Amino acid sequence: MKLTPKQTAELKKLANPLSSKYQIGKGELSESTLDMLDKALEANELIKVSILQNSASDKEEVSSYLEEKLSCAIVQIIGRVIVLYRPSKKHPRNLLK
Repeated sequence: MKLTPKQTAELKKLANPLSSKYQIGKGELSESTLDMLDKALEANELIKVSILQNSASDKEEVSSYLEEKLSCAIVQIIGRVIVLYRPSKKHPRNLLK
């Protein structure tokens, strides 16, 4: 999923007040973690995921893996926080105009 610069700017603005509720740590990206993130994207459309210091994974590797597995868009990467977006199939909130 590709976002235009205007869409990316809008999503960054919406993501700014969000807290990072989801974390990837030592356990890395298991199927249960992917399932949890998939459900979170379906429910919220826009989420922040933190990569903990004890994770051996690189943030670029993690973000591209999540983008591929979850069919979502990477809005931005700030430090060790990745912002993900995917429109909900069941209850779209129309975050993008």
